[in-house]
Amino acid sequence: MRIPRIHEPRPLSPGATLALSEDGANHVGRVLRMQPGQALVLFDGSGGQYDAEITAVDKKSVQVRLGAFRATEVESPLHFHLGQVVSRGEKMEFTIQKSVELGVNLITPLFSSRCGVKLGGERLEKKLQQWQKIAIAACEQCGRNRIPEIRPAMDLSHWLAEESRELKLNLHPRAHFSVGTLPPPDAGVRLLVGPEGGLSDDEIALAAASGFVDILLGPRVLRTETAALTAITALQCRFGDLA
Repeated sequence: MRIPRIHEPRPLSPGATLALSEDGANHVGRVLRMQPGQALVLFDGSGGQYDAEITAVDKKSVQVRLGAFRATEVESPLHFHLGQVVSRGEKMEFTIQKSVELGVNLITPLFSSRCGVKLGGERLEKKLQQWQKIAIAACEQCGRNRIPEIRPAMDLSHWLAEESRELKLNLHPRAHFSVGTLPPPDAGVRLLVGPEGGLSDDEIALAAASGFVDILLGPRVLRTETAALTAITALQCRFGDLA
């Protein structure tokens, strides 16, 4: 059995004894039904991970003792910021989960003129918390020890106006440039992915005026979640750590 990896949202240190967070305890105790003496791996998001052993389990808590620290890292050398216009249903969750597995460091949910999702106030805040939990769970699964941030959602125009030295890219089915023609980025990549209905002509023009380069992934028009993951994979293959 693979040793489960659990994110613990507090600073960890070798030899410490602690109770897992509510989410961690629920997963270890109620979902996996693990028992005292079994092994875990814990990480706090600051880098590296800790061997750990369960010392006690009851209905509401799981106690563990931390062992050695291991400076294990699987982060890509390519810093990646994804600006994803919020998509419908489970598509946004799928995009966040898989983009984290592929090495994205930062995700900003965006609202554009053709965005089919209306969120605001408490409902939006709950969505952001849910998306951050999905990112954490993806790190637990894929071996990452640094948690990508899900930023507060913002209007597309505000995101485009942010100062950045990243290589700015916009997926466009009628672009003239492909991933293979791009120069190596000096400060990472900032990728814009539009909604199901695509960006409006005004938004495409605004992105171009903000320094974004239109790129093409191939001759077929891809769904928004397919486009995001295909682009991330292609860029990681060219500039990151995917073979």
